[in-house]
Amino acid sequence: PYYVDLNQNLFLQASLQSSDPNLVVFVDTCVASPDPSNFATLTYELVRSGCVKDPTYSSYYSPYSNVARFAFNAFSFFNRYPSVYLQCELVVCRYNDYSSRCYQGCVSRFKRNTGS
Repeated sequence: PYYVDLNQNLFLQASLQSSDPNLVVFVDTCVASPDPSNFATLTYELVRSGCVKDPTYSSYYSPYSNVARFAFNAFSFFNRYPSVYLQCELVVCRYNDYSSRCYQGCVSRFKRNTGS
């Protein structure tokens, strides 16, 4: 566990361990939950499909394409949950492949109307 105070900035870094220098890492989705085995019932979204959902979330520059850096303010799920667990989905793409998911940024998925 990592202990922080409420509203303290929490800085994170994810790095890809690969000998291929032509890979880039993109934070696609990060969800918090008070239950480490359930990220579906009671959750809080920081990022979903590359779209920032939390106003305190920030991406930070990394000089390395295989490293993603980001931060957000620490929070709690009401007073009855002493811990917050984070689950993030990262995407790995080829460097400079602008058609890949890593370079699309925020992707809003709209549902089509199935009317007559």
